[in-house]
Amino acid sequence: MSYKPIEVNREDLTIMGVPFPDTETLERTARALGTNMFEGFEPTAKLVQFYLNWRTGKISESDFLQKLKEAI
Repeated sequence: MSYKPIEVNREDLTIMGVPFPDTETLERTARALGTNMFEGFEPTAKLVQFYLNWRTGKISESDFLQKLKEAI
C-alpha cells in the first residue's frame, strides 16, 4: 500500500469535497486523518462526512459508530 494524499482545500474549507464550517474544524480533521492514514486508514468522502457530522453534533456517537460499520 502506498501513501495517497487527500484533497484539502483550505480556501474553500473542504476535505475531499466535504465542506467544513470553519478553519479550526478542517485543520483538526485533516490532522486526525493524516495520523490515521500513516496506520493504513484510507478515507473516503463519505467517511469524512460521517466524522464531521459526529464532530459537529449532528449525529450521536452511537449513530456514528453504526453508520461507520455500515460504510466499511
